[in-house]
Amino acid sequence: MGMTMAEKIIARASGKSTVQPGDFVWANVDIAMMDDLLGPRVIIADQIQKLGNTIWDKDKVVIISDHYSPAANITQAEILQFTRNWAKEYGINKYFEGIGPCHQVLAEKGFSLPGTLMVGTDSHTTTAGTFGCFGTGIGSTEMLGVLVSGQIWLRVPETILFTWSGTLPPGVYSKDLILRTIKEIGQAGATYKVMEFAGEAITALTVDQRMTITNMAVEAGAKTGLIAPDEKVFEYLTAIGATKGEPLYSDSDAGFSQKFEFDAATLVPQIALPHEVDNVVNIDQAAGEIIHQAYLGSCTNGRYSDLAEAAKVLQGQKVHPRIRLLVSAASRSIYHQALKDGIIETLSEAGAMILAPSCGACLGLHSGILSSGERAISSTNRNFLGRMGHKESEIFLASPASVAAAAITGKITDPRNYL
Repeated sequence: MGMTMAEKIIARASGKSTVQPGDFVWANVDIAMMDDLLGPRVIIADQIQKLGNTIWDKDKVVIISDHYSPAANITQAEILQFTRNWAKEYGINKYFEGIGPCHQVLAEKGFSLPGTLMVGTDSHTTTAGTFGCFGTGIGSTEMLGVLVSGQIWLRVPETILFTWSGTLPPGVYSKDLILRTIKEIGQAGATYKVMEFAGEAITALTVDQRMTITNMAVEAGAKTGLIAPDEKVFEYLTAIGATKGEPLYSDSDAGFSQKFEFDAATLVPQIALPHEVDNVVNIDQAAGEIIHQAYLGSCTNGRYSDLAEAAKVLQGQKVHPRIRLLVSAASRSIYHQALKDGIIETLSEAGAMILAPSCGACLGLHSGILSSGERAISSTNRNFLGRMGHKESEIFLASPASVAAAAITGKITDPRNYL
């Protein structure tokens, strides 16, 4: 029997010719990413001295301050300062601050490469799977071990194959696709398994759109989400001056623990109701629900195509008087391109507040915290109780177009009405 893409990546990283689900291996890490939230300040700075005070390979360590940037209070400012100083002290030259959420920055800077193993102190490190990179989130204690050894102990996961055939209809997006997938399998249905996505509906997506899918694989409990790298991926990497890595692909006779098949042509806009990501319904089942804030951004849906689709909906429209529409591009470069192309102007003229590229509002740290009784529709990845502020607030998850449509009407609205 052949191997899956995930098994091949782990085999390469562990120096083995073959592995199979259930095997335990020591794998060599290609990229170790820390953010400001769960990076050096948590346990690493205190404990690394006890382990020799050295880092195995400084060129393979990336630190990205994104959660607390820009700082909203003194505590956040001090965390940023600590992270900045620690990176300098240990000679980590790949330090980035204030240019966007870590997973978008990793992609834009060419760290998410086909066939490689990436670990990060953020659960949505699975985003790298769009490039055929086994990206997975780990805790700060595990990261400490990686920093001093360059290795991580892994159990080889099983892989579930999700095949999406057909073509997505107008007004339906990759966010709808992944929400429907998570609804099918449940929030724990892929726990410590790999979600591999295939089919013509997947290959038709741009690299930006695919990143939404792999980003949210962890919301079904997945160890990572993977999409076979193709010419679109290689063109993206070439455009940013990155290498093509070592692309690996699932064999035709690879063993998958489960297989799911969907027809994209039948999909309609989806929305996740509070307070679970798998609490998903067709948007017409939630139409009319009153909201107070609409948030467009994050490492899930703050890319150029997301802002562009929202701008199509908002062109010539005005945000409802009761609504706060917040827009945060997924990176500084995306903001610049959207600004150059008039997208930011369209959003602002409609009544949007344009924010810095950061993680802030997504997890209720700054720049858009919800108060008691407020409801938000968001293009982010989680709608847990209290995720974006007060524990008595509510979050609906949907595509950027759906967020924009709701911003116009002040309630959950099918975006196809405006396209």
